[in-house]
Amino acid sequence: ARKRSTAPEWLRVYASIALPICLTIAALPFFFFPIPVNVWTCLGMWLISVNLVTFVYYALDKRRAKRGDRRIPEIILHGLAFLGGSLGAYLGMRMFRHKTVKGSFQIFFWCIVSLQLALVVAIVIRLTAT
Repeated sequence: ARKRSTAPEWLRVYASIALPICLTIAALPFFFFPIPVNVWTCLGMWLISVNLVTFVYYALDKRRAKRGDRRIPEIILHGLAFLGGSLGAYLGMRMFRHKTVKGSFQIFFWCIVSLQLALVVAIVIRLTAT
C-alpha cells in the first residue's frame, strides 16, 4: 500500500522552497549592481524578496483552493509574514480575496503585524535616542 504523505513532510517542502528563493532574490542585486553591502541594504533586499515570495505563495494557495488541490499550510503563510512578508501577505489577502474570512487566521496575522510594528517602533526609538 502506498503511504500517504504527512503534513510535516509538506511543511518542510514548502519551507525548503520558500526560504532559498527569498535568499536568492535578496542576494541577486548585489551581484549585478554596485550596491553597498551593509545591514540596511541587506535588510531592504530581504524585505523586498520575502514580500514578493509571500505574495506569490498567497496567489498559489488561492489557485490551489479553487482547484481543490493540496493547499499551502497556514504555518508557511504565517511564517513568511513573520519573517518580514507582512505587506506581501496583506496585499495577497486583499488582491486574491484569500484568507480574509477565517477569523483565527486573521487574528494570528494581525498579531504578527502588531509584533513587527512594535519592533520597528522600538528600533526607531533606540536609533533616535543616540
